[in-house]
Amino acid sequence: MARHKELASSPILQRIARHGLALVATVLLGGFLAAVLVRLAPGFDVDEQQLDPRLNAESVHALVQARAAQQNIFSFYFHSLERAVHGDLGTSISLGQPISALLRDRAPLTLRLVALGLLLSWTAAMALALSAAWLRVSAYDALTTVLSGTFLCIPAAVLALLSVLWNVPGALAIALIVFPRVHRYARNLLAKAYSLPHIITARAKGLCESRILFWHVVPVVAPQLLAVAGVSVSTAVGAAIPVEALCGLAGVGQLAWQAALARDLPLLMNVTILVTLVTLLANSGADLIGRVLRSEEA
Repeated sequence: MARHKELASSPILQRIARHGLALVATVLLGGFLAAVLVRLAPGFDVDEQQLDPRLNAESVHALVQARAAQQNIFSFYFHSLERAVHGDLGTSISLGQPISALLRDRAPLTLRLVALGLLLSWTAAMALALSAAWLRVSAYDALTTVLSGTFLCIPAAVLALLSVLWNVPGALAIALIVFPRVHRYARNLLAKAYSLPHIITARAKGLCESRILFWHVVPVVAPQLLAVAGVSVSTAVGAAIPVEALCGLAGVGQLAWQAALARDLPLLMNVTILVTLVTLLANSGADLIGRVLRSEEA
């Protein structure tokens, strides 16, 4: 028995190790690609602050020197990684503050917005998808599909702008961006599960709809829904950027927007690494949990 458990846990540990290596490689590559894209962007070598007539020659020279260290992108990136290992993420060129302090101060707001947005979107999406599967009324199912399709067609920036005009909380705007994607996928999964042979047999035997839904359908779609949960985290984090920028919320999303406008290479590179790390952790965690559940069922 102990030997069997050891053999069963070994593939899981190997899978976790592979996920960890892939995660580190992807984060490092994402940060490097972000640095390259910013470095190659038009106007990178030009700083609007140099046009300020109030600056003297020494100040202008200091601005030029600050950009000079970023000319060799390979050297800049690896030196940044070396400093990051020792806890120094560098200094923002546009804001003049330590990047670690900026991320530490702004991350809690973004985490709250994303968490609340995911909670609202999943609650609404699953409530509509499960009720449509339970009631099996064509008109109700069509109404929920049209509702989610309407929000799916509205760009994230437009929803963020509407939240400003209507004084709606930013978390609700994120929820409306994530909701249609979760609902449509959950609805399709439930519809596919209802066409499985054992579900048809259960209905033929006269089982009530609630028992069929919660005892036979939901366990079948649970692993796929976990995968959607991981993807929805990426969607919510991406939606936080336009929502925070347009709503004036001082989070990491607004920081990324400001860094992109100012071509602030150190800040934008670190924000990209942080966002990549969060989304990969969410996707990897959902994938590992789904594999564990499927292995236990087998």
